[in-house]
Amino acid sequence: MSALICGSYAFDNIMVFQDRFKNHILPDKVHMLNVSFLVPEMRRELGGCAGNIAYNLKLLGGEPLPMATVGGDFEPYAQWLEQCGIAQTHIKVIDNSYTGQAFITTDLDDNQITAFHPGAMSFSHENRVADAQGVTIGIVSPDGRDGMIEHARQFAELEIPFIFDPGQGMPMFGGDDLMRFIEQATWVTVNDYEMQLLQDRTGRSAAQIAEHVEALIVTLGGEGSQIYSKGERIDIPCAKAARLADPTGCGDAYRAGLLYGLMQGMDWQSTGRIASLLGTLKMESVGPQNHRFERSAFDERFKQEFGFAL
Repeated sequence: MSALICGSYAFDNIMVFQDRFKNHILPDKVHMLNVSFLVPEMRRELGGCAGNIAYNLKLLGGEPLPMATVGGDFEPYAQWLEQCGIAQTHIKVIDNSYTGQAFITTDLDDNQITAFHPGAMSFSHENRVADAQGVTIGIVSPDGRDGMIEHARQFAELEIPFIFDPGQGMPMFGGDDLMRFIEQATWVTVNDYEMQLLQDRTGRSAAQIAEHVEALIVTLGGEGSQIYSKGERIDIPCAKAARLADPTGCGDAYRAGLLYGLMQGMDWQSTGRIASLLGTLKMESVGPQNHRFERSAFDERFKQEFGFAL
């Protein structure tokens, strides 16, 4: 049983601004914004939504099958995937392009400003869902615009249930596009900011969007998450973090937890909590793919956090 994870692979260049953006951005001057942030700390990490989701799903014991387009500079990442035992069958190299590049600046309030160069992602539509074998579930996460549209359509035509995760790709789509995704998808997941954008662009409330899918999942950062399903709202608590190291990739970790719970046929109470804990474990580690755990340790912490065993 494999999960086809359509989305981006990227190198994340992460910088830490030792202050708060709000102290340097004047609200009445945003129309002529010209701001420079001194960032003494910088590191380069392996990331991208598909990469992060696949990594976290593998940690839980799931079988991720990523589908992505990458550049001629991908070799260091490919070596990491081999170490992790993550399949590269449907990762296509576009020699004359760069792998996606994210430039992320984080402030002391964990706010982030990100610039992203898509590079080879622009060719993501060249991959086809039908080329993957043994797939029982999928996710359409941020990727090239044409790729997201095509992969959602292909999942729907093949009757493979999938999660629509617009994420940072939201600005590429208008209301009609987003409604088409929602109508094709089995589940939709967004954070609270993306939820507001989704409502603004589609003209639908959370309850109305939830009517089109089996579940609408909205993450709320440190406030947990909400799952709208079958006319009900299920509140999922946030697992407590031992330390707040780095928010980069927490949303992707959460989505990997959703995929795992769905693949195992779990209820939303358990699935949401698996996703919550996985996001917290990522938060405790710097970088999107540097956290590790044994499955037995994950299960034990789950019981401690939520009071019942998986």
